Amino acid sequence: MDVTQDKRTGRARAGIERRVNLVQQVAGALRRSILSGAAPVGSRLPSEASMTGEYGVSRTVVREAVASLRADGLVEARQGSGVYVLAREPAAIQPFTSVDPTRISSVIELLELRAAVEIEAAGLASQRRSPAQEEAVIEGCEAIERLIETGEATTDADFSLHLTIADATNNLRFREFLEMLGTRLIPRRALQDGHRETTPPDYLQQIQTEHRMIAEAISTRDETAARDAMRQHLKGSQSRYRRLLRQL
Repeated sequence: MDVTQDKRTGRARAGIERRVNLVQQVAGALRRSILSGAAPVGSRLPSEASMTGEYGVSRTVVREAVASLRADGLVEARQGSGVYVLAREPAAIQPFTSVDPTRISSVIELLELRAAVEIEAAGLASQRRSPAQEEAVIEGCEAIERLIETGEATTDADFSLHLTIADATNNLRFREFLEMLGTRLIPRRALQDGHRETTPPDYLQQIQTEHRMIAEAISTRDETAARDAMRQHLKGSQSRYRRLLRQL
């Protein structure tokens, strides 16, 4: 790595660390409010806009702070109503909370675990998928394609595609496992800020090529190809994530 790349990597990591710290600060303030009783069980948290102004942070930071409280079982989101306090004490420590997107070793650990599960999921999906599930996988690829064309963030759609493949196994444990990982499933999400795509185009195009290969193998019921395509996708993600940190 040359000096320029080293500086870019340092700035990227510093930016991620600053964002992680802001999330921790906001989450900590909200936890203290809940534990002290200032935000009693059953009450609604302030709106996202209010918290953005109160803490002087972005909406993304507020969302991730609230997500950490949800992971601890302290709050729940109710559709069209807001976020409500469920309990004053956090639930048991949840797995995978120590995954650090600024550390390559941490990301690789997660990708290795995903490979152990998702390669098998792709193979099973190719044999068990229904016509409707086949269509859902293809539509998931197309949804990512549309977002790339419009320059919008693709991480949520990427996560959704992997969940759709898990569903096509017709073994609900695969979806449960991926949902337990949550947004950590897509490491580059930690680099995303807002609704605009920040990932380099060549990175996204390579990912999409791999997504299409997985979808095609599932569609044609080619079990070996499905496993190989998912393996290539997850193995390739390790080296791509290294390059992504260097470019930012």
